[in-house]
Amino acid sequence: QVQLVESGGGLVEVGNSLTLSCAASGLTFSRYTMGWFRQAPGKEREFVAAIGWFGGLTTYRDSVKRRFTVSRNNDKSTAYLEMNSLKPEDSAAYYCATADTIQTIDAAASYTYWGQGTQVTVSS
Repeated sequence: QVQLVESGGGLVEVGNSLTLSCAASGLTFSRYTMGWFRQAPGKEREFVAAIGWFGGLTTYRDSVKRRFTVSRNNDKSTAYLEMNSLKPEDSAAYYCATADTIQTIDAAASYTYWGQGTQVTVSS
């Protein structure tokens, strides 16, 4: 079965950086678009970024553009989310996700497979 495992979260100060990893198994990773979402307490899960199966297409929510970078290593079946210049409002549980077919790349409902999440906390 498909399994996604996130890692790399933690507690950082404002302005610092973190890189999250999402290790995938049970699928032909190179054929799947990978998405990153986040969810803060009391808020809905929101789209952060996504990368196409070949790595050439990336998309971001406006608030993270020029700060976050999504990438992938198909040989390692791993996706990454590099987060720079972190802000307190970036604090959330971060999830990677994928699906056999994604109709709307920034909609959580389009994704079938989800990791367990990794917590990112940015202190001011």
